[in-house]
Amino acid sequence: MSFVERHGLWSKEQKEAASRLRQIVEQQRLEVIRLSFPDQHGILRGKTLVASEALSSLESGCSITTTMLAKDTSHRTVFPVFTSGGGFGMKEMEGAADVLMVADPTTFRVLPWTPGTGWLMCDLHFADGRPVPFATRNLYRGVLDRLAKRGYDFVAGLEVEFHIFKLEDARMSPEHAGQPGTPPDVSLLSHGYQYLTEQRYDQMEPVLEIIRRDVLALGLPLRSVEVEFGPSQCEFTFAPRSGLEPADNMVLFRSAVKQIARRHGYHATFMCRPKLPNVFASGWHLHQSIVSRASGENAFMTKDGGDVLSPFGRHYLAGLLRHARASTVFTTPTINGYKRYRSYSLAPDRAIWGRDNRGVMIRVLGSPGDAATRLENRIGEPAANPYLYMASQILSGLDGVDRALDPGPSADTPYETKAELLPKTLREAVFALKDDPFFREALGAEFVDYYVHIKNAEIERFQAEVSDWEQREYFEMF
Repeated sequence: MSFVERHGLWSKEQKEAASRLRQIVEQQRLEVIRLSFPDQHGILRGKTLVASEALSSLESGCSITTTMLAKDTSHRTVFPVFTSGGGFGMKEMEGAADVLMVADPTTFRVLPWTPGTGWLMCDLHFADGRPVPFATRNLYRGVLDRLAKRGYDFVAGLEVEFHIFKLEDARMSPEHAGQPGTPPDVSLLSHGYQYLTEQRYDQMEPVLEIIRRDVLALGLPLRSVEVEFGPSQCEFTFAPRSGLEPADNMVLFRSAVKQIARRHGYHATFMCRPKLPNVFASGWHLHQSIVSRASGENAFMTKDGGDVLSPFGRHYLAGLLRHARASTVFTTPTINGYKRYRSYSLAPDRAIWGRDNRGVMIRVLGSPGDAATRLENRIGEPAANPYLYMASQILSGLDGVDRALDPGPSADTPYETKAELLPKTLREAVFALKDDPFFREALGAEFVDYYVHIKNAEIERFQAEVSDWEQREYFEMF
């Protein structure tokens, strides 16, 4: 028996998808297949195998080192992997040992921007078949399973802001190498500030067209391509999908955009607030609803006049607000992302909700009888790991349902309403997570300690650097 058969890792749908992909590989004469998994930061890592080897590994798995799970955003290994337990407290993780990437055949794509290349999303498993507990796609699937046992599915639509620049100098001289390396020099594709003007769209259309065509060729559910307020800033929105799919789509979208842009002489970045003059911060707005598996009805929808949300929806909303501070480390996981939380800026600064108000954290959209009734969480940054972002939403919302929490009244003046403030820094967000026993229980102490360790490693590196601000502020004064 194969590894997949022995441990029952594929559903009937996945087995059928595996049969189809083998036919596609043969018919299209694909030469290589990329096997990828999303790491703790939502970045795709993996190996590229020649097609015959990739097909052979479909049911046996492909080995990859556990150090992939030990890295911060600079790709530094921040766990003592050669000590007992590898810094994870697990024998299976010590000594930079291997785990297996097991392909999910339902995710198979032929990449449109590189010839003869297929792509597969993978999950990580130990040699005995257990899912690796630090792999965030595994974690999110577990949260979805818990929701399914209650008779519900999670549905999410994506609004993703990001920047595209003309690449002027890739800074590829040896002295530019490092960990991380020197960022590239870029120029703008459009000046600010114009929001949704056709003139600015047309200026950016040449690269937007390239990206749009390849994104659609990947089968991603693209709805719109828009120019945002800031220079060289745009937004892509995606139709709602359920379960794993919206998180998988976000990871693939980000990776695809960066690769496509680079091949055509551009630099795309999902960094929240690039350090460039006059550039605006980008956000990732997550539209979410809960749908009954039995009836297909939206559990947030009301059928009569009155409140815009059902009692279930109000309690779910209250859970998102109650755990907003602790979940911020998942929705905004970078040091840079907290520079977006500013008053009167179309970004939230406190845990409040409102009806169709873009200044609040949770914007409630819908009306009685509207099957599209949903909650738009405006807290996220586009660099967030989607598996952790979405898992934190489901867990927080269900806690509100279980405890019948009340979200309070709609906030019509979002930057003046008294409410709990969101963290101002990643350090504050990490403390909020550590101080909230809810996520420690919901996600497991093992995972929370692991994630906090990685975030603290990034914070400590940041604090050890002397910033331009410090140099200007103190070098002459003192």
